[in-house]
Amino acid sequence: MASPFSIKDQQALYFVTFTVHQWADVFTRELYVDILIDSINYCQFHKGLKVYAWVIMSNHCHFILSSDKTPLSDIIRDFKKFSAKAIYKAIQENPKESRKSWLLWLLRKDEKIWFWESGYHGEEIYTEDFLKTKIKYIHNNPVQAGIVESEEEYLNSSCGEFYGLRKSKIRLEPI
Repeated sequence: MASPFSIKDQQALYFVTFTVHQWADVFTRELYVDILIDSINYCQFHKGLKVYAWVIMSNHCHFILSSDKTPLSDIIRDFKKFSAKAIYKAIQENPKESRKSWLLWLLRKDEKIWFWESGYHGEEIYTEDFLKTKIKYIHNNPVQAGIVESEEEYLNSSCGEFYGLRKSKIRLEPI
């Protein structure tokens, strides 16, 4: 049976969430954030991924995405597979990673990398009000987590570009 949060219309706008296995705080290291951002950028330039809003938290990330080229579910599958391998390898090779043995143990199952939890909770954006609600939710995530006092202060988010303070690390599509 298909998940109620699966991609049905491959060209529609979707709110998605990717969660690190066991909610491990991997994205506290900028190196791993950069790999994730590079993976998204690759999907934008080579697969037709469009990003409208995003935030990367310590153990999960939220995006509003679409694609008019490659099916969105295929892009998500490929992105999760590639980024999992690349980040896992970076953890293995990082001499400064104090949590290396624990993370490598946690992010494997049956001799396979298990970086992301299964699924991505894709919710189709049907209305402008729902879109605004999801963008506010994305940008307010670091405030709710107690990381920053104001949403525009958080650097691993599209919020700074929304406020005109700085360019987003991920190219944004106009809404």
